[in-house]
Amino acid sequence: MIKVTVIGAGPSGLAQLCSFQCAVQKGLDIPEIVCYEKQDDWGGLWNYTWRTGLDQYGEPVHSSMYCDLRLNTPKECLEFVDYSLEEHFGKQIPSYPSRAVLFDYIEGRVKKADVRKWIRFHTVVRHVAYNDVTSVFSVTAHDLIRDMQYTEEFNYVVVATGHFSTPNAPYFDGIETFCGRVLHSHDFRDAREFKDKDILVVGASLSGQDIASHCWKYGCRSVIISHLNPPTGYKWPEIIKEVPLLKKIEKNTCTFEDDSTADVDAVILCTGYLHHFPFMASELKLRATNRLAIPNLYKGVVWADNPKLFYLGMQNQFYAFAMFDPQAWYVRDIIMGRIDVPDRDAMLADAEDRLARENAGKDVYDEMRYQSEYIKELAADTACPSFDVDAAREVLFQCRKHKNEDIMSFRNNYFKSLVTGTMAPMRQKLWKDDFDDSMESCLCD
Repeated sequence: MIKVTVIGAGPSGLAQLCSFQCAVQKGLDIPEIVCYEKQDDWGGLWNYTWRTGLDQYGEPVHSSMYCDLRLNTPKECLEFVDYSLEEHFGKQIPSYPSRAVLFDYIEGRVKKADVRKWIRFHTVVRHVAYNDVTSVFSVTAHDLIRDMQYTEEFNYVVVATGHFSTPNAPYFDGIETFCGRVLHSHDFRDAREFKDKDILVVGASLSGQDIASHCWKYGCRSVIISHLNPPTGYKWPEIIKEVPLLKKIEKNTCTFEDDSTADVDAVILCTGYLHHFPFMASELKLRATNRLAIPNLYKGVVWADNPKLFYLGMQNQFYAFAMFDPQAWYVRDIIMGRIDVPDRDAMLADAEDRLARENAGKDVYDEMRYQSEYIKELAADTACPSFDVDAAREVLFQCRKHKNEDIMSFRNNYFKSLVTGTMAPMRQKLWKDDFDDSMESCLCD
């Protein structure tokens, strides 16, 4: 019997499980599936916890979710084709729902698919190695409840642990002398903590923009966004300003690359995340940065040095869920012998070509086009439930336009579902005035 392990029961790992369950529903024989998940429930990052740092077992906390987090991309770009939001909630909902709503939606799909039986919760993978003689992987797992380690053998390994949980925390000269709170966005949980305070946000990408916006919304005194790349160009409220990259810190005084200075009460490092796979043997370990094309991955998912190993969802993401499904179906079809992979040289050439095409892009719109074409490519090779990717890309373009017009109100807009064709309702409260992130509040709109 062929055995497959899926490491991680977040959105990408759950997509892999759903792909196999879809095959079962069509009367096909599938391999034996074992999914390891270190948290107490499925959902990955969407499984919110108040904890930061280490959990109750001494394991690094996975989730980076925080109170009042709302989607920064319209839900219409991540709706499951085979399980619409309308089917789940019984009606259309606003285009930028809260984290609680998304978790409930993710859970609804996988409950319907009945995949929980394959998941071992509270179980951390400690080591994955490949035996060239027997052609199988040995996977050592740790049952946290029983505090017991054991090793199993598998024919295929799918790594679906994500890459937004291990903080990239660069050093800045003198940061150890800072007299206030220093934290990474991974440990940010509630903007109310920073009410009436002067905040420095280091990093101007999505998390930096969102956390700066939330601190403003919840009453901080001021926010400085320190950027490595060119300024965002967004029309920020008066109390938010952008400055060049942080150069040094002396107690509460921050000096930036243009030699301007500011005194702040807290420093929030929105400096991204690391692709971190300490459980993988060195020769199997993906080494990558957050970009759209990943070195050494054929079709963005197959480990070129060993085509029995797969990495899901390792790219920077405009679509998230809508990208995970085509990836998962593609991997499933390889495992089930429905898709053949070429030799190593051809796989590496494919990965290099993807890198070159990404590098040829000139702006964020080219990046969106790139990932749109990638999704269409994988979907065309599989029986993955399909959606109108070109229409979804136009929604992304519109979202970007709305942010350029007013980054503090873009979430007040609404779009038509690409699955059901029905329009999302307008929010009853503007984003800046809505302080209730519960599912009940969102569904009242």
